[in-house]
Amino acid sequence: VQLQASGGGLVQAGGSLRLSCAASGRTSSIYDSIYDMGWFRQAPGKEREFVVNIDWSGGSRNYADSVKGRFTISRDNAKNTVLLEMNSLKPEDTAIYYCSARTITRRYWGQGTQVTVSS
Repeated sequence: VQLQASGGGLVQAGGSLRLSCAASGRTSSIYDSIYDMGWFRQAPGKEREFVVNIDWSGGSRNYADSVKGRFTISRDNAKNTVLLEMNSLKPEDTAIYYCSARTITRRYWGQGTQVTVSS
C-alpha cells in the first residue's frame, strides 16, 4: 500500500487547512485491506503523536483531545482517500503530518506534509 498525502502549508492562527491522503496499491488484497486510516504528527524535538483516525468499515472516528472540535476527518472508500479538515488552527498544531493506514498485516506511512501555523 502506498500513501500519497497532499495539502498543508502556512497559515495564521485561527485559520484553516485541508489535508488529503490517497491509498493505492494492493488494497483489494485480503492481506492489505485497509482497517483504518488517519493522521499522526511530529513537531520539532517531539515524538510522533496520534491525531485522528477513521475506521474504514464502520466510519467511527477517534480524535486526540488536543484537536477535538477543531479537526474533522472524512473518508471516500471508493477512492481509498481520507480528508482532514483543520479549523481554528493554533501555533502548537505546527508539525509534519503523516498519513497512516493500518491493515491486517501492518501499518503504512505516507511521506509527511508540513503544517505551519504562525501566531
